[in-house]
Amino acid sequence: MDEKLEHVVAKLQRSEKYKALFTSAFGDEKVTSQRLLKALAQFTVMLKSSNSKYDKVMRKEAVFTKEEQNGYELFKANCASCHTEPLFSSDKFENNGLKPDAVLKDGGRIKITKNNKDSLRFKVPTLRNIELTYPYMHDGSIKNLAMVLFHYTEDIYQSPTLSKQLVKKMELNEQEKGNLLLFLRTLTDEEFIRNPRFQYPR
Repeated sequence: MDEKLEHVVAKLQRSEKYKALFTSAFGDEKVTSQRLLKALAQFTVMLKSSNSKYDKVMRKEAVFTKEEQNGYELFKANCASCHTEPLFSSDKFENNGLKPDAVLKDGGRIKITKNNKDSLRFKVPTLRNIELTYPYMHDGSIKNLAMVLFHYTEDIYQSPTLSKQLVKKMELNEQEKGNLLLFLRTLTDEEFIRNPRFQYPR
């Protein structure tokens, strides 16, 4: 997020709320980069989303509707090569065919590697809780999941580094798109997103 650690520490040191939280966690209100990183590490290891309808179906505690099952089959045929189960991410960098943004001018991983093969390649995100994480794509340019499907079926930008999985056009009719959207909603973990431990500190 283009922030510097020392700035974050300084902001937390000025916050009465966080002074109290640091006292509760560490015994005194002193905010240091080491304590901040310990707190963040402890928090992030707790962030495990594994109780969505999809998870319950995989554990044989629930069943998909016919439409959700159809969507799941479509997902496996069209999306799973990048969004690999059960994390729904390959942890790789891919070019998803999004047109380059003339304002942001974000070239993707090439900014880090300086390798032309990484131009317009971005980290493949997880699809868990995807219905709640709009706007979509690395630049937030797509507002809803229906438009994401439009992008992948009708609006792929051809470039030399385009992911090989997207070279052949994805063919989905409206019913299939609807079923795929229903499946993607089964990845929402209500227990996880409503867990009070993960809310903003009060």
